[in-house]
Amino acid sequence: MNSCKLFLLLLGTLLACQAKRPNIVLIMADDLGFSDLGCYGSEIQTPNLDRLAQNGLRFSQFYNTAKCHSSRVSLLTGLYCDQAGSGSLSRGATIAEVLKPAGYSTWMSGKWHLSKQPTDFGFQRYWGHLSGACNFFTGDNSFRLNGKNWPIPQSLNGKPFYTTHAITDFALDFIKEGEIDSSSDPFLLYVAYNAPHYPLHAPKKDVLKYNGKYDAGWDQLRQTRYAKQLTTGLIPRKFKLSPRADHVPAWDSIKESEKAWEADRMEVFAAMIDVMDQNIGRLIDDLKKRKVFDNTLFLFCADNGGCPFERTRGRNLKPWDPKSYWTYDASWAQASNTPFRLYKQNQHEGGISSPLIVHWPEGLKTKPGSITRQPGHLIDFMATFIELSGAKYPKQVGERAIEPLEGKSLLPIFQGEERDGHENLYFHFGTDRALRQGNWKLVSAKGGKWELYDLEKDRTELNDLSSKYSDRVKKMSELWFDIAKNKERLSKKGLSPVKSTHKKISFRKDTSGQVK
Repeated sequence: MNSCKLFLLLLGTLLACQAKRPNIVLIMADDLGFSDLGCYGSEIQTPNLDRLAQNGLRFSQFYNTAKCHSSRVSLLTGLYCDQAGSGSLSRGATIAEVLKPAGYSTWMSGKWHLSKQPTDFGFQRYWGHLSGACNFFTGDNSFRLNGKNWPIPQSLNGKPFYTTHAITDFALDFIKEGEIDSSSDPFLLYVAYNAPHYPLHAPKKDVLKYNGKYDAGWDQLRQTRYAKQLTTGLIPRKFKLSPRADHVPAWDSIKESEKAWEADRMEVFAAMIDVMDQNIGRLIDDLKKRKVFDNTLFLFCADNGGCPFERTRGRNLKPWDPKSYWTYDASWAQASNTPFRLYKQNQHEGGISSPLIVHWPEGLKTKPGSITRQPGHLIDFMATFIELSGAKYPKQVGERAIEPLEGKSLLPIFQGEERDGHENLYFHFGTDRALRQGNWKLVSAKGGKWELYDLEKDRTELNDLSSKYSDRVKKMSELWFDIAKNKERLSKKGLSPVKSTHKKISFRKDTSGQVK
């Protein structure tokens, strides 16, 4: 064979391999609890995500960082938040910056919540808000389209403006502008929905769909969701439902006049998730029409557990009124995080455990509808995408010196194999801390006493073994501080020692019911 023919053969082989690289659609929800999807135990109607799970793979031990901005840093860079330079990304490369040189188109639609703009970090197209949260009907002044200010209209594409719809509209626009079909180059589409983060806003018809659904209260809801998790096999029966938290009142103990209000706000929360699922269905339908869905790696995750912060203003206004500002609080957030303890910000399982649904017909080798109990983390996305794309992880991007990659590829799990997982998984936000080492987990809430759990026997963290295994507590806590100091570069305040007693967890209630 002459050199010319050999060259053409090798080129053809290379092009064929490149053509097999999957498109990547990465979707992150905002403040969505572990049990808030139908396929994770919920009564909320999420048929599109449920079908992805039914034909794909669910993770039962997938971790985030318990907070919005830090989870976004880890998702984008494959590093722990402060390791990457936190919101500045000063020591991290983004998945867009890594995949673009490998021939991927890179697009993002939705919430950014970091410094600068996505178009400064490798995304070729971007629409969304730079802020951490906004009014779903009127937006804010941080909306951008490809780096330029984007004023919020009253309507978009013939519908009243609503952020969840608009995020999907622009994601579909980017796909259309990319002229995506089965012969086109692969793309990365990162869709960061702001739902169901507060304020609790949803179109009236979607809220009314859930009218009366939550009149029985949060105690029964937790029992119902837990029972469904057991029945579907998502949660093994050896893991008991965590008890209602001390700071959460029994549903039967609150005033009848308050029950209607409490049920109403959970109805809005459910509607926001329902509407998000409807929009994910639009993305799926479009990719199917373009005949690229089967070779698209579809990933759905969330940034933290249910949010316990009561910041309601305007109980007297309806949640489809743009002037309203409802939230839900710890009572419903604990139900969102069924069967786990605590919430967003906390490094207990309720704060850091969230769904991960994986769907990829041409690449997933697991049995449809499978559940994996292998742990994974947001930091693993970068390594996974690098392995799938053939991209190279950089040591330098512009003036940024990039930290060594922390995450590990999830591809072995996608292929039905046992992965060589992380020796340690580190967690930190504020004074909440944790370290997972195999099945052992060390955790502290709000700088309080270290607790130790054997997650193989006690995933819901009910039996603290710290007194029994004090040597393990000492070794694991020393390792946590070593990572915090030398890898994360935390400040002196972030390295403060934990207390010898537990800190009381409490949340402020706003009962004024008026617009402030």
